[in-house]
Parts: sequence; C-alpha cells; structure tokens
Amino acid sequence: MLFRSPSREDQPSVWFCSHCGTQPPGYEADEHTRVCSDCGLGVLLRASSDVAPPNGGAFMVLDHSLSVCALSASAERLLAARETEAVNRHITELLVPADAEAQGRANLAAAVTWAAGGDETPRTVTVRPANTFGVRLTARIGSCSPPQAALLVFDGPSH
Repeated sequence: MLFRSPSREDQPSVWFCSHCGTQPPGYEADEHTRVCSDCGLGVLLRASSDVAPPNGGAFMVLDHSLSVCALSASAERLLAARETEAVNRHITELLVPADAEAQGRANLAAAVTWAAGGDETPRTVTVRPANTFGVRLTARIGSCSPPQAALLVFDGPSH
C-alpha cells in the first residue's frame, strides 16, 4: 500500500554515500570530490533529511526506468544480492510489493517513477525480497540527486 506523508514542509538536504551510507558532516559539493572519503567506493548523493538513509542504512537508488543504479552495502546484506549483480536490473528482480493487492506493483512503480522524476514527496511502501516469502520490509521512497533518481530506504520489518 502506498502512503503520502501527511504534510510536507521544506526539509534540509543531506549528503550521503551511495555505498556505505555515511553522511559526511559539513560536506559542500562545490568544495570536495563526490567520492566518499570513508569507504572510497561510493559517490555522494543528496536527499531531503526526511528521506535520506541513516549512517550505514540499507537503501537502493533507482532510475526512471525502474532499474537499480546503486545498492548500499547494508542493502546487499538485507537482500542477499551483490551490487555488481544488481545494477542495471529491474527493481522487480530484487523487490516486489508485499501486498497481494492488484495495484501493489503499480503503486511501487508509481512511487519510484515520481521520485525519479524529481517529485520530492516521500512515500512509504511495504515490499519483500523477490524470491522470499514471509518477509515484509517497510521502505521510504523519495528523490535524490545528482543525477536525479529515486531513493528507496529500508526502514525495517513491517508487522
């Protein structure tokens, strides 16, 4: 099921690493390289603070065609998938809606499409790993950049 945040106020943005999720304090894109200084493996992305992953959080970055662009180290463990094998694959090869509703897939796709297009309204979905039953994960979907993409952050199991 897809939910919109009840009210959205302008949130400050934060930078985070696409691999380890670290949020470098005081980072300004004009002053530094975009490569993460902690892990050296990810590039720094920006998202609003209400959507950005916590340090070390599990998340994925998706483009407008619903293809995976990045998978954090924590998400690799959560989904039992390596980033190198996940990149350029369609989201439904890794995640599917947890709800059996007919619109579940459309809601997940719509949330990712809106976010990848720059809509900054955070949405919440319940998903599960594509080949795993009995596991439900709550995730926030919002926009991130540069370049413009969708950010899906896993908040934890859903009950």
